[in-house]
Amino acid sequence: MEGKLIIFSAPSGSGKTTIVKELIKNNSNLGFSISACTRDKRGRSEENGKDYYFLTPEDFRQKINEEAFVEWEEVYPGAYYGTLKSEIERIWASGKHVIFDVDVKGGLALKKYYGDRALAIFVKVPTLEILEERLRSRGTESEEALSKRIFKMKFEWSFQGQFDVILVNDQLEEAIEEAQSLFDDFTQ
Repeated sequence: MEGKLIIFSAPSGSGKTTIVKELIKNNSNLGFSISACTRDKRGRSEENGKDYYFLTPEDFRQKINEEAFVEWEEVYPGAYYGTLKSEIERIWASGKHVIFDVDVKGGLALKKYYGDRALAIFVKVPTLEILEERLRSRGTESEEALSKRIFKMKFEWSFQGQFDVILVNDQLEEAIEEAQSLFDDFTQ
């Protein structure tokens, strides 16, 4: 079997993480790509090698110099996130396809790198207004943080035409079924 990549990207609040978790739960031939980052672990629940590969900024920059990443980004000064080539190879070596839950820029970079071995799916809700409403209803952020997220969300929305497929998440169960069909068709 030739390993493939299934990439899910979306603005915050679109439901991509929920869809990815359902696909992993329902498909034993899928392995989740664990990202590398330079941020600290959140509480005791996060584990190195399970949630993220936690690296120091120095180690991350060293791996950039070694071209160990398929894609990486400095989200803000000193805060890096990226996908290690070794992570994809690890999952393929186990006989599984790789599934990603990444931001829009990361998703497009992965698609560009792997070409026809990758299916890039943009998850969206029917309108930007619905997305903004979902973010506001979480009630977890200040108005300033919310306005930054909304700005980023509108920016990410503009890239949807560069993805292989746009998956509209209007009804979650239907979106999950559609994602399963896309995965089945792509990996046969």
